[in-house]
Amino acid sequence: MDPKRKQRLDSLFEAFSILAEGKYVYLCDMREDYSRWSQNAVDYFGLPDIYMKDAGLIWEEHIHPDDRENYHNSIANIFAGTNFGHDMQYRAMATDGHYVVCTCRGVVIRDYDDKPIYFGGVIHNHGMLSYMDTVTGLRSLYGFFEDLQSMFWKQDEGTVLLVGLSSFSNVNDLYGYTFGNTVLCEFANLLQKEYMNAGAVYRMDGTKFAIISHTLTADKMADIYHKIHEKASHDFYVNGERLSLLTNAGIVHVRNFNISTETVYSCLKYVYYESKEKKLGDAVIFADELTDDNRLYIEKLNTIRNSVTEHCKGFYLCYQPIMDAVTEQLKGAEALLRWRNEEYGAVPPMQFIHVLEQDPLFPELGRWILRTAMEDGKQILMRHPNFVMNVNLSYAQLETNTFVDDVLSALEETNYPPQNLCLEITERCRLLDMDLLKRVFKVLHDKGIRLALDDFGTGYSSMGILRELEVDVVKIDREYVKDVITSSSDQSTVQFISTLAESFKADVCVEGVESKEMRDFLRHYPVSSLQGYFYSKPVPIDEFIMMYRI
Repeated sequence: MDPKRKQRLDSLFEAFSILAEGKYVYLCDMREDYSRWSQNAVDYFGLPDIYMKDAGLIWEEHIHPDDRENYHNSIANIFAGTNFGHDMQYRAMATDGHYVVCTCRGVVIRDYDDKPIYFGGVIHNHGMLSYMDTVTGLRSLYGFFEDLQSMFWKQDEGTVLLVGLSSFSNVNDLYGYTFGNTVLCEFANLLQKEYMNAGAVYRMDGTKFAIISHTLTADKMADIYHKIHEKASHDFYVNGERLSLLTNAGIVHVRNFNISTETVYSCLKYVYYESKEKKLGDAVIFADELTDDNRLYIEKLNTIRNSVTEHCKGFYLCYQPIMDAVTEQLKGAEALLRWRNEEYGAVPPMQFIHVLEQDPLFPELGRWILRTAMEDGKQILMRHPNFVMNVNLSYAQLETNTFVDDVLSALEETNYPPQNLCLEITERCRLLDMDLLKRVFKVLHDKGIRLALDDFGTGYSSMGILRELEVDVVKIDREYVKDVITSSSDQSTVQFISTLAESFKADVCVEGVESKEMRDFLRHYPVSSLQGYFYSKPVPIDEFIMMYRI
C-alpha cells in the first residue's frame, strides 16, 4: 500500500481509537480494501495482523455460520455503495474456540466528491468485561470483584474500603469533563500514594474508588482515609487550581468466608452511605458483631440476601391496622416485612432492611412485597370496600427505571383497585432527583394511587418533600407522640404538623398510639387516622382477618 495512504489510515485509526474507550476499532481504506484493526481484537480472535488485505472476508470466517450471511450481505452492500454503514450483532469465535456476542457499528466516510473512501467503526465484545479503567488506569469494578472473589477462594482475611467524591458534578459543570477526568486521576494518585504497598486501588462506578488490603486493620484503614479526607477538602490542587473535594468512606473487615462477595459489597455500600448521609464524610466501619446466639451478623445478612434469590423464601408480611380517628372503624393497614427460618428464627427488619436496601436484589423483594400485599388486601376488600393498603417504598426501588411499570403490573396481575393502595415514602427520598419523583408520582396519582409521607419530621428534608410532592397523607412519627400527654413540646409538634399538613390538603395519621389515654388526647387534634399497639401489633394476614371478622 502507498505509504502516504497508509499514514493517513493510521492517523484516522488513532482518532477512532480515542473515541472508542475499550472497544475494538477497525478502519478500512475502501479503495484498496486494506484495513487496520485493534491489537486487542487481533489477539482475542486470532486474526493474522493489525494490517489486513480483504479484512471483511477474513473476519467473516470467524463469524458463526448462522450469522454469516447477514454480515456478508451488509458488507457487500457497503462496498457496493447501497449502504452507508451498519449496526448489527453477531457471534464471533475467539482463539479458545468459543463464540462471543459482538455488537458491530460502522460508518462510511466520503471524500469531497461524495465517493466512499473509508469504512470504519467499533466492535463491542460482550464476552469480555473491561478489567481496566480507561480514565485512571486502575483496575475496574470488574477487576475489584475478581480480586475479591480470589480473596474468598484463598480465604485470605482482609479489609475493604469504598471511598467516593460527593457533588462532583459541580467540578464538571465549572471546569468541564476533561478537567474532571484529570481530577479523578489525581485523586486516584493520592489514594495510591497513601495506601502504597498496603493495598490495591480500584476505580469503581462513577466517582467511587475501592481499596483491598491484606495487611491493614479497619482502624488503620480509617486513619489513612482521614488524612485523605483532610487533604482532599483543604489542600488538593489540580493544574494549579485549588479544589475542595467532599469525600465519604465505608469499611468492611472480611474474615468470614461463609458469605458471598455480593453481601460484602452491600454492607460496604451501606456504611459508605452512612458516612455520606450521617457522618459528614467520616469513615464508617461495618460492625460485624456477634448476635445473642453467637452467630455472626454478616452471616445472617448473607442468608437473608440469598432468600431473595430463592423466590423470597422465608419472607412474609404482617399487617398493623390503621383506624379512623373519629369512628375508630378499620380504615386501612400498613404492610410490614418480616423474615424467619429454622436456623435464625424470626429476625426483626431493623437488623437487615437498611443493608438490603443497598443490594441490587432489593427491587425484586420490593415487587414481591407489592404483589403479596395486594393479594392479601383483596381478601379484606370483600368486607371493607374502602380499605386502603399501605406499602412502604425504598428509595432503591424508586430509582429503578422500571418502578412505575412494576407497580402497574402488580395492580394488573392481582386485579387490585389502585384507589385502595397507598405508597409510603420517607424523607430519605431526598437522595433522589426531585423532578424524577414528581414525574413518577404524577403517573401514580393519575391512576388513583395515594401517597403518604412516613416518619414526618425525623429528617431535615421532610418539609421540602411535602412542598414539592403532592402528598395525600402525612404520618407523624411515634417519637413525637410518646410523651404527648405530659410534654408541651410534643403537643406543640403534633399541633404544628397537623396544621401544616392541613394547609397542604393532606390527611394526618399518628403512629405509635400505645394507650387509651394517648388515643383520647390525640383525638383533640385535627388528625384523621391512628395507628399503634393500642389497636394491635402487626399480625399475619390470617390473624388480621380473624381480628376483624373478615
